[in-house]
Amino acid sequence: MVRGAGTLLNMATILIGSGLGVLLGGRLPDRTRMTVTDGLGLVTLVIGGLNVAALGDPEFANAVGDGGTLLVVLGAVLLGGITGSLLQLEARMEGVGAWLQRRLTKEGDSASRARFVEGYVSASLVFVVGPLAVLGSLSDGLGRGIEQLALKSTLDGFASLAFAASLGWGVAASALSVGVFQGALTLVGALLGGLLPAALVSSVTATGGVLLLGVGLRLLNLKAVAVGDLLPALVVAPLLTALVSAVR
Repeated sequence: MVRGAGTLLNMATILIGSGLGVLLGGRLPDRTRMTVTDGLGLVTLVIGGLNVAALGDPEFANAVGDGGTLLVVLGAVLLGGITGSLLQLEARMEGVGAWLQRRLTKEGDSASRARFVEGYVSASLVFVVGPLAVLGSLSDGLGRGIEQLALKSTLDGFASLAFAASLGWGVAASALSVGVFQGALTLVGALLGGLLPAALVSSVTATGGVLLLGVGLRLLNLKAVAVGDLLPALVVAPLLTALVSAVR
């Protein structure tokens, strides 16, 4: 199997699901589309909670101590949030979404533009924040197969259909974010030569769960959490885990 095939498959399912979602969404009343978005928000909260459960993984606890797992994730979120806010990552993602809207669709009113940007940002965050995106891409790069990314592709295809039914073509543009993010991780996997230690993977999984909870709150319109600014936490978490493990 050619390395990178998993990410290409993932991008294809997002595009197909988004196309079907747009066709379906145009025939649904606003109330139904809002209900679909609320359902996605609730499911995202559940997935985030399941990922946060990685705080209890034995390998993670052995590396940083039983009480250290939560502190590592807290430190990663705080340091990552500070870094991301200084870099204005959320605003930059919204800027990319607005640029794609101008290039890929006909000019519309401000509401249409905002809907496109929200679809792009929300879908991008959901599709790139999660253990399957990280582990699957690394495994693909290591030449160990694309089974994990194939599973993720199936899930993302159905999710993009539901997203696009409510948020429109911006969801399809998130395939570009998936290509860049997972493509970079696949390259890292090809250069790494071996899988990351389980403790580091668990730290990324738990931190990603916290970020997904933020995405869920956004989808439910409960709190506009700037999850884009928190993305550096996914890099900080394994670094903190390695540091704490080394000094213990």
